[in-house]
Amino acid sequence: MAEFDFEAVVVGAGAVGLACGYALARRDLSVAVLEKEAVIGQGVSSRNSEVIHGGLYYPTGSLKARLCVRGRRALYAFCDAHKVNYDRCGKLVVATSPDDVERLEAILEQARTNDVEGMAQLTAAQAIAMEPELACYGALHSPQSGVLDSHGYMLALEGEIQAHGGAVVTSTPFEGATPLDGGGFSIRAGGEEPATLTCRYLVTAAGLFAQDAAALIEGFPKAEIPKAFYGKGIYFRLMGKAPFSRLIYPPPIHGALGTHYRRDLGGQAVFGPNLFWVDELDYSVDPDARAAFTDYIRKFWPAVPEEHLSPDYAGIRPKLHGPDDPQPDWRIDDATAHGLPGLVAMFGIESPGLTSSLALGEEIAARLEV
Repeated sequence: MAEFDFEAVVVGAGAVGLACGYALARRDLSVAVLEKEAVIGQGVSSRNSEVIHGGLYYPTGSLKARLCVRGRRALYAFCDAHKVNYDRCGKLVVATSPDDVERLEAILEQARTNDVEGMAQLTAAQAIAMEPELACYGALHSPQSGVLDSHGYMLALEGEIQAHGGAVVTSTPFEGATPLDGGGFSIRAGGEEPATLTCRYLVTAAGLFAQDAAALIEGFPKAEIPKAFYGKGIYFRLMGKAPFSRLIYPPPIHGALGTHYRRDLGGQAVFGPNLFWVDELDYSVDPDARAAFTDYIRKFWPAVPEEHLSPDYAGIRPKLHGPDDPQPDWRIDDATAHGLPGLVAMFGIESPGLTSSLALGEEIAARLEV
């Protein structure tokens, strides 16, 4: 088939899917991004910390390490060009016990290996001079970390796709794909007006539903679809003045960066997420978790007033490991993995996916050789 309805179809209109659509549209490909929800960015992209990560922690040479640093640099430039609100406030990774000091040294070495700019190791006195309400035994300063308006960012990506002649189609679930003789795919799209369309390239960026999307593609080897795990985290918001201007992070926990502090773009203090494992997508927040949150926060902010912490929201991350397993890298599967030319499927794109999204888009374009 020489002609297609679209040259590329992307499944999922979260930050990563939209960034993939943007990368492909910039290469003068006609692009359609399919989203099952009525509004873009309603999954993982709307239930996170909106943090722009420096790229400190990730293993040398991993997709996370490479694409986080590259993506963060591109993200600040994109936000400047498109007037997306952000605050490059910087981050302190704090030692909350004497044993954490050695962990900070390892994080600093990894950050420098990952080419993170401006990293500095601080004594406790230096860190407290920067943030007087802080308690710690030492800290690392990452000046390139920040927070952004993630929805404003996604709207800018959507606008760019449309400006390049592409389409972002909401309330349109992906219901399957069939490889075509001679290359390309026939795509079945659902919704109120179901349709079948053809494309040369197919990209799945379905977040929590990545495994479901892969299973709907004829010829995708079932053995190559990784098992899905769900890591849930909840957030509490502080009623009152924010105690710190910078992000405050204790050292990472197994499977996540752990409960941290941020001052959002509205000036309010938010703490979270913690991490626990769930079997279904439940976004409820247990107000009884406040006492445990308070105990954790007191490690770096002893003056936290428990009565001023209010349950806020929850997020769920698509993980490729269980609670007792080592945390793997992201999965970006091209034809070398599944044998279907023109298809790239992503799995387990959790943090730092938002920060890395523009670089992920460029990675997908490179995998498709466009």
